[in-house]
Amino acid sequence: MSQYKYVLEEKDMPTHWYNILSDMEAPPPPYRHPGTLEPMLNPPLPPPVFPMALIEQEFSQERWIEIPEQVQDVLKMWRPSPLYRAARWEKALDTPARIYFKWEGVSPAGSHKPNTAVAQSYYAKEEGLEGLATETGAGQWGSALAFATQLFGLKCKVFMVTISYRQKPYRRILMETWGGTVVPSPSTETNAGRAILEVDPDTTGSLGIAISEALEYAVTHDGFKYSLGSVVNFVLLHQTVIGLETRKQMEMAGDYPDIIIGCAGGGSNAAGLIYPFMKDKLDGTKPDLRAIFVESTACPSMTRGTYAYDWGDTAMTGPVALMHTVGHGFIPAPVHAGGLRYHGMAPSICALLDQGHAEARAYHQNACFQAVVSFAQAEGHVLAPETAHAVRAVYDEALACRESGESKVILFNASGHGHFDLAAYDAYFRQELPDYQLEDERIQQSLTELPKVPA
Repeated sequence: MSQYKYVLEEKDMPTHWYNILSDMEAPPPPYRHPGTLEPMLNPPLPPPVFPMALIEQEFSQERWIEIPEQVQDVLKMWRPSPLYRAARWEKALDTPARIYFKWEGVSPAGSHKPNTAVAQSYYAKEEGLEGLATETGAGQWGSALAFATQLFGLKCKVFMVTISYRQKPYRRILMETWGGTVVPSPSTETNAGRAILEVDPDTTGSLGIAISEALEYAVTHDGFKYSLGSVVNFVLLHQTVIGLETRKQMEMAGDYPDIIIGCAGGGSNAAGLIYPFMKDKLDGTKPDLRAIFVESTACPSMTRGTYAYDWGDTAMTGPVALMHTVGHGFIPAPVHAGGLRYHGMAPSICALLDQGHAEARAYHQNACFQAVVSFAQAEGHVLAPETAHAVRAVYDEALACRESGESKVILFNASGHGHFDLAAYDAYFRQELPDYQLEDERIQQSLTELPKVPA
């Protein structure tokens, strides 16, 4: 092996985002209105909760959407990100597989999340807004938005899931360093939060609850709109800079992936890497390409949920989407992969899964930490608990290659570092990291509350 990393120059950065909806034979159906459940054929919500430019992108069918120069200028602070060949890990696993990883931990916030936070902050500034309100699980998204809003002179209000607020204080401090205001969710600042606390004052919270609070805050505060870090089309669109760069870097390496893997809570980092390659599968150029979306067993929307219409938030204030879901009222176990605790999944990913273009699998957290420690000891990078789920899938595929003797090319997205997640590593080393068993009854109970969408 003669080369370990593949680095592009700034002039090689993508100038346009890739919109996979333009190449899907059967894209996801329109969202449904949260109150009437009628199809939302006219994009804006009443009132629009996102900046109008983002709403236009959400419903666009254009294959390529230009990245504003001001957004590109900020992305250049850390992009293009490097692609690595995990040669040392290959040797440690004694596998003939060739493993590559795209390293998104180089951003100031330490993850892939600023790729869309910067774009959303730019459009908010262009619209003349005062600030953005959002939710965050593990804190990666909240810190990314705090970073981006600071650059554009905007305020940032973050509702952080309570269990992550407790587990990850340094993420909160990072957000506050960049000027963000952070409160644990559910909070007493919103009607949605107060209602949840009245029923269960000791709740650990969920992303669905935090989304409800952020939405309520946005629509009740003049000059604010809502910002979302995953799930919706425009967010996945912004993340395609990852895969577009990686295509060029894989060409530099003289390779093309047989298997592409990403962890998925709402799906942004996985789609960001996978979608620019999925284009080849959809047009028949690479029909055998395998795309694997990996989730936590604590919130298994793709592997144990149902494909149905559901609200995107617990208070049922956001649009209703057709997606794999375990129910908008589901409260996941307090696993350390806080970014994988969302009850649903990006509608476009769900459509690809339903149509047989992609695969899904779920892992317990101990299995993930076993694999990610193996990776860290070989490659040096200490990855986030969310990314550890992708690493476990790579680990299993690499061992399958060892058994079969096949030299497959495996590519995954190392979506963020784990420097603020060392408490999870400590719990693993102390053998104090629980694997939560999720009973079917809990999922089925949550699914009884799905909306009755008219045919």
